[in-house]
Amino acid sequence: MADLNNITFACENPVPLSEFWAAALDYEPVEPPPQVVAEVEKAIERGELDPTGWAMLVHPEGIGPRLLFQRRPKTPTESIPIHLDLKSEDRHAEVERLKGLGATEVEERSQKIGPYEEFWTVMRDPEGNGFCVS
Repeated sequence: MADLNNITFACENPVPLSEFWAAALDYEPVEPPPQVVAEVEKAIERGELDPTGWAMLVHPEGIGPRLLFQRRPKTPTESIPIHLDLKSEDRHAEVERLKGLGATEVEERSQKIGPYEEFWTVMRDPEGNGFCVS
């Protein structure tokens, strides 16, 4: 059985987009071991690695997948085939908070099954990646 390791975002500006998601999810940047940092710094000095070309976040308690942001072309889509679903105690307040961080609200949706009705808000992050808040 496999474990989910990373959720990867293809994006134009990895560092600012990672800052949005860090604030949205209360994640934090990965702190690589010193030997990795040393190799990264050497690769940057040699011009082999763009320090703004990627960013990685983790949950502060080490649970769940990492979020990896890489500068690379995105495949354009008309719909949101794969996206993150965020859950909040107060959906409307969370939507407003995320809008304050740079997200945009697309629409509110609902689904009713028998007596149960679920509501969510479709949003886009600062680079247009779709996500939902319930």
